[in-house]
Formats: sequence, C-alpha cells, structure tokens
Amino acid sequence: MSSVHPFSGNGPRIDLVRGRQLVSAAGLAALIAGDTADAADGRWRLLEAGCGASQPFAASHIPGAAYLDTSAVEGGPLWNKVPDDALLCVLLAHGIRHDTTVILYGRNNLAAARVAHLLLYAGVADVRLLDGGFAAWQSGGHPCESGPGRPVDPVTDFGASCPAHPEYLVDMVEASTLLARPDAALVSIRSEAEFLGKVSGYSYIAARGDIPGALWGRAGADGDVNSMSAYQHADGTMRPAGEIAAMWQLGGITANRRIAFYCGTGWRASMAFFYAWLMGWDDIAVFDGGWLEWSSDANAWPECAVSRR
Repeated sequence: MSSVHPFSGNGPRIDLVRGRQLVSAAGLAALIAGDTADAADGRWRLLEAGCGASQPFAASHIPGAAYLDTSAVEGGPLWNKVPDDALLCVLLAHGIRHDTTVILYGRNNLAAARVAHLLLYAGVADVRLLDGGFAAWQSGGHPCESGPGRPVDPVTDFGASCPAHPEYLVDMVEASTLLARPDAALVSIRSEAEFLGKVSGYSYIAARGDIPGALWGRAGADGDVNSMSAYQHADGTMRPAGEIAAMWQLGGITANRRIAFYCGTGWRASMAFFYAWLMGWDDIAVFDGGWLEWSSDANAWPECAVSRR
C-alpha cells in the first residue's frame, strides 16, 4: 500500500475535510512565531496531554504549552469520562471556552487524542491535534523550553451549553443497541491478537476476546496498546485519508453508518474518532467503556459474554 505524506508543510492537509485541525510541526512553529491569523481572534491554547508525565513536561516541552493530565478528564476503575460538570470545570480552569482554539499534543499522542475527543464532545469548536505529537516537533528541529509551563488564566463562562455534542459518546446501553442496527456498527480499534482473543492487551483487564458482532477497525502492532501503525506512518503522523477509508471499507466500516469506535479504555478509539472526524465523518462516537467495561459487566448483560475467536 502506498503511504506518502499528502502534505508536510505548514498549511492544511489537502486530503482532509477538516484539514486545518491536523497541525504539522512547521505549522505550529509558525503559530508560535506570531502567525495567529488562523486562530479565533488570536485566542489559542497549547496543551500537552499526558498520563503522569508532568516531570518530563517540566524538563522539556513545546514553548508556550501548559500541561493537562488525562486523570483530570477520565477516572478509574473503568477509566471513563469524568462527569460533565467536572469536565466543564477542567476546561474553565484551563481558560477554555467553546470558542477558544485548542491545540493538543502528547509524548504519547493517544493521550492528546483522548482529550481532543472530549473537548469536541464538550463543544469546543476549534480543536486541533499536532500530527505526530512531541516526537514530530523534536524531529523537526524546533526549540523546546523547560519549566512548569505557561500560566493559564481561568475563565468563568464556557459561553455555550456543555456538552454540545453528546452524540459523540455512547455508553453500554447505546453500544448494545448499535449491534442490532443494520445502519450502525461498533468498531474495535485493537490489535489483531486482542480482537481474536489471544491476549487481553492490558495488565488490568483479565478477559480475552472482543464484543460479539463488532467489526475490526485495526490498530497497530500486537503487544503494543500504544501502536496505531495501521493509521500512522512510522513517525507517528497520519496516513493519507484515502488509505484509512479503504482499510475501513474492507471491514464494512463506512461513512453511511452510525459508527462507535472503542478499544480497551478509550485512547486508541479516540484517535480513530479524531481521524474520522478530520475526514468529514459526522455520525461517529467513542464507546467510552470499551472492552474493559463490556467484559466486566457480562453478568448484568448476558449479550456481553466474552467472545473467543
């Protein structure tokens, strides 16, 4: 399969409907240098998302960034989204309104995708992701800074109802109903070994298998729950949209269906969601509980029995 970058400059990706929402390292460097014409009234926030990664952030990060830990937006034991009022408080504390341009990146860019999905769910209109994450910034030779990050001025008003897009997230009840709809699908963004039930993929998930009736949307290398190599180049940047759409179509995953992506606990599913959103797919969601919640609730949901393929 051909795998070339459709665009590697500082402008929008030409193969994406929402091309400006996937930012190249060169494009972010231009914004930091003062090119604010493409941000809402010049208002924008740069956030590094990570899980327990505040120390690496303090050692070196993209200039002007603040740090957001994923523990602020998701919580155990199922690692689902925090309640809506708590999510709103996090956004306000980070100075984010519905009309704030927010650019996200991560050392593990799946963490940034997780936050990006929840910002879209909340109603932030202009959410962007650094293509390739922090690694792309470093490999581009762009400067870094150390310290606690840029101070954030909190806001008191989101400026719109929250969540503005509840349809971007489904729970166990809706996930179960989607399986019975010919115009919908649950899509597993997991490795082949996970999907076939050879491994659970996670030290904290005992059950092996996958949701009966789900379609396989692929993810990455077996044994690595952070791999999205089916979607990304070796440098972590997004493959051409046409390649991803063709891969999905072979698995019965098409834009004319209601699609809910899931993985183990939400990170890989959020990246697949964000890529689909970039491609102009609108009837999409993340099944927040994923395999962890589904496999944990088999007694309450007889149809959720573990499938070993």
